[in-house]
Amino acid sequence: MTRPLRILVAEGGTPALRERHAAVSGQTPSAFYADVLTRLARDLGASLLTDICYPADAGAALPAGEDLAGYDGVAITGSGLNLWKAEPESLAQVAFARAVFDAGVPFFGSCWGLQVAAAAAGGEVKRNPQGREVGVARSIRLTEAGRASGLHAGRLEAFDAPAIHSDEVAVLPEGATVTATNELCAVQAAEIRHGNGVFWGVQFHPEYTFTELGGILSRITPIMVEEGFFRSPEEAGLYVSDLVALDADPARKDVAWRLGIAPSVTDPRIRRTELINWLSAQVLPTASARGRA
Repeated sequence: MTRPLRILVAEGGTPALRERHAAVSGQTPSAFYADVLTRLARDLGASLLTDICYPADAGAALPAGEDLAGYDGVAITGSGLNLWKAEPESLAQVAFARAVFDAGVPFFGSCWGLQVAAAAAGGEVKRNPQGREVGVARSIRLTEAGRASGLHAGRLEAFDAPAIHSDEVAVLPEGATVTATNELCAVQAAEIRHGNGVFWGVQFHPEYTFTELGGILSRITPIMVEEGFFRSPEEAGLYVSDLVALDADPARKDVAWRLGIAPSVTDPRIRRTELINWLSAQVLPTASARGRA
């Protein structure tokens, strides 16, 4: 009998950040991410066991008796932290990412995860001078390398995706290849080869549902109003309500039109293309080669 795949999900947030997130969304980012990966693996015909670790926490360690080499893949979630602040909680995650590279385990990250992996490989993350990209990242374009990369297999050459970030990878590390870009953020996706490992990551959030995205926007509504994305909290509330309605019924053409969201974004399988590709092209073959699948 084929054994289950084992994935380690690294929580990007501090205890305070993940508790704040769970209070609105009902789950921590890492628990949500683990659930998504489990469902996607099942769709690929594989069973999956997930562990969660908290590299931002003081004294946090891997589950008892485990080491990184024992996993078939490691994924890092998003976070409300900023690497350019060089806080201990951020630097601890950079050290964790270096350890993942050293272990040679298939490695993936969304948003913060991409930034952490880039910093671990010698790159630099800064505040995006163009400001926050939030809601849906528009007109993401595959680069020439991206069109040939398994990371984006099945993607249109230009696409939209859920996103929320104010920072960007400003200096690429050696061994990094940009695979997708857009007008607001030069590094929307990248492959990073460093040490013994290969990282695939995206600045957007393929894992998100619209309800998850709406919960985050509800939490940061005052910031969104202050930055001019909405004129009032009431206007923000209407936008979030539309997101939730579209999640409940992706066929709501009226809502999709009102929000300017393409069918490829409302389709959860297309939206999660990069995660599916990582599981099928990186995790499963590596596990098989190691005699673990």
